[in-house]
Amino acid sequence: MAKCEICGKGPSFGHNVSHSKVATRRMFRPNVHRKRVMIDGQWKRMYICTRCLRTLTKKQG
Repeated sequence: MAKCEICGKGPSFGHNVSHSKVATRRMFRPNVHRKRVMIDGQWKRMYICTRCLRTLTKKQG
C-alpha cells in the first residue's frame, strides 16, 4: 500500500458498523497520486497525498 512520501500518511483502520451494530474491520486509504514534483531544484516522481499536493501548489504560486 502506497504512503505519502512527504507527510507519511498511510492507511488507517476502523469499523464498518451494520444496522444490527455488528462491527467488522475496514481500511481507510489515503488519496495518493504519483506526481512529478520539483524538490531542491530537481524533478522527482513520488507518491503524494492530495493534501500535500494542494499545499505544494499553494507555496509555488
